[in-house]
Amino acid sequence: MRKAWTAMVAWVLALALAQTRGGELRVAVLAEPPVLDPSASTSQEIPRMLYDNVLQGLVKLNEKGEIVPALAERWEGSPSSLTWTFHLRRGVRFHNGAPFTAEDVLFKFNRARDPKSGHTHPEYYRDIGSVEAKDPYTVVFRLRQPDQDFLFNLARPDSVIGPKGRVEEQKTQPIGTGPFRFVAWERGVGVRLERFEGYYEPGLPYLDRVFFRFLPDPNAQIAALRAGDIHVIGLGVSPEAALTLGRDPSFKVVSGTTTTEITVGMNNARSPFNDPRVRRAIQHAVDKKELIQGVMLGFGTPIGSHRSPGERCYEDLSGLYPYDPARARALLQEAGYGPANPLRFTFTLAAPYPYERRLGEAIAAKLQGIGVQARLEVVEWATWLSRVFRGADYQMTIIGHSEPHDIGIYANPNYYFRYDSARFRELYAQYLRTPDPNRACELMKAMQRLLAEDAVNLWVMNAPYIAAMRKEVMGWWQNQPTPSLNVTRVYLAR
Repeated sequence: MRKAWTAMVAWVLALALAQTRGGELRVAVLAEPPVLDPSASTSQEIPRMLYDNVLQGLVKLNEKGEIVPALAERWEGSPSSLTWTFHLRRGVRFHNGAPFTAEDVLFKFNRARDPKSGHTHPEYYRDIGSVEAKDPYTVVFRLRQPDQDFLFNLARPDSVIGPKGRVEEQKTQPIGTGPFRFVAWERGVGVRLERFEGYYEPGLPYLDRVFFRFLPDPNAQIAALRAGDIHVIGLGVSPEAALTLGRDPSFKVVSGTTTTEITVGMNNARSPFNDPRVRRAIQHAVDKKELIQGVMLGFGTPIGSHRSPGERCYEDLSGLYPYDPARARALLQEAGYGPANPLRFTFTLAAPYPYERRLGEAIAAKLQGIGVQARLEVVEWATWLSRVFRGADYQMTIIGHSEPHDIGIYANPNYYFRYDSARFRELYAQYLRTPDPNRACELMKAMQRLLAEDAVNLWVMNAPYIAAMRKEVMGWWQNQPTPSLNVTRVYLAR
């Protein structure tokens, strides 16, 4: 009897495995990234495809936004929070067969904290005084001063680890330790991955292959999904398409949360937005709830500063500037603009992102009601990155800031908003240094309030996460606590 029962259990497990393993998943993404290494570019298209799928760090964010083990199986911090010890997984290999050891960690973070290395966001690592290897599987970080965000920074895409000494090659042929290995980047077409048979988590991943296909046209995405050319539209599904596909039994729609702040960025160092009266006028001229209902069919949550409702220490400031066209006109008049001298500027939109384009067009139309003339300019993604993001050569733009917990960008006066506030930098420094989590939360809220009071940007909404897929796709993340189309546990039902 016992043998029969054991045989039955084995048969059921084998059947379940056969139903979940194998096949190729084809996923549409909106834009092609400039490179494939998140430590070489801040484009969020890179981690959407590669974070945890191909490239991993010591720790990572899971679907709930929790920091969980990745290449470090455990860690501990000293009472002073100045010493952090990480115990690495043993037996892990990179996709090229090289063993993962403490030497790879040292190379990674010595480069990351060097502002001349070209690594993204060296400010995340500037508090690291030294990185030492006690042995091949134990790494000790010693900080110069306490850093409230140290562990979170290690979970960012910027902190993924590749083989020691490999820098330039990672940009086009990334090698990691994740469940999938990189196969090919077909320029203008997509990125191909395949299962890494040597992955350290037994039984994962389920899929044989994954193809991330670049499809910037939303209509082409829907057509490809209906034709079976793709299985998933990974993000950016229009509200109309979500409602239509949700009624079709061949498909399903996933709707969840993100950490994306849809942000109307204003160049605080360039006319006309170097005048805070103009920035505040823009705030009063836009009805966020009307925008969300009219453009997004109710998908989305109004916000009033640079933080999402699902993030710790969020403060709702969405009502700070109520919709008030009369107040908007008065502020513009104070700044020297009126019927005889209307406010004119160029509003730059990034071509691949449908939410932002639709919202930008609606905002420009709304501004006409108070006599403001916003000339729309649509540019390709590579142009937006080079001209707007890196060069700050713009007046107004709109984009989704999807990276979680990124309020620290406002402490950098050279960031593309060109916001230069000594008070904000002081608050941010106090936040980083305090060992008290309650005090840290107070300071986080104070930073949000200061940004809102200074009307640095117009924060329209926290964007929803909407993905559409064929009904056989299982295991897809419902929420996006970090930009990651994570396919580790995705499978195709048979």
